[in-house]
Amino acid sequence: MLLKGLNKLTLLDFPDRIACIVFTGGCDFRCPFCHNAALVTDFDDGVVDEEEFFAFLKARKGRLDGVAITGGEPLLQPDIVPFIYRIRDAGYAVKLDTNGYHPDKLKTLLDAGALDYVAMDIKNSPEKYAATAGLKELDFSLILRSKDLIMSSAPDYEFRTTVVKEFHCREDFYGIGDTVKGAKVHYLQRFRDEGGNIAAGLSAPSEQELNEYALILSDFVESVHIR
Repeated sequence: MLLKGLNKLTLLDFPDRIACIVFTGGCDFRCPFCHNAALVTDFDDGVVDEEEFFAFLKARKGRLDGVAITGGEPLLQPDIVPFIYRIRDAGYAVKLDTNGYHPDKLKTLLDAGALDYVAMDIKNSPEKYAATAGLKELDFSLILRSKDLIMSSAPDYEFRTTVVKEFHCREDFYGIGDTVKGAKVHYLQRFRDEGGNIAAGLSAPSEQELNEYALILSDFVESVHIR
């Protein structure tokens, strides 16, 4: 496993859990607004030793009860499935953040009951998905397969869209809503420029725009929230 970082405590990233966050390196998307750009493009050696990570989990048993795995794209890692099984065997609940481009691995984990919570990014409407992911083209059917797997099999889940003024407009949220129609919850996250993004010169939508987008999505999903 290529582990690029460890946040030893979070009360926010894994709902209803006291958790740690482990960051994996590498991603098959290049979203211009990604705030983890160093993780996305860095396939070099990890900075967290895998055995040291599991020693940390053993030492924190009883004080932590969950592990949130994010990236980068965790499912891109060749050893992600046994890695998650090992976390489960250590007695921890697992939350997975994913871009939805690896439905086969996602299915393996869901069928095994190895995931307690899945958070999947929905980048944009189908027509603008590739550009928003920083690619010339992509296979949108993989996104749909992952979405369907999550809605049918995940014990708990969320979909989320990072909203960027340069990439999203009002009409896009009808396409996003149609993609996740019938979902339990969808979060809209306002883009934040923290200086480490893949592309410069991007900006956040206004509060009024976010509220309008949330209202559109509310016709498609049960619950919409703004982060």
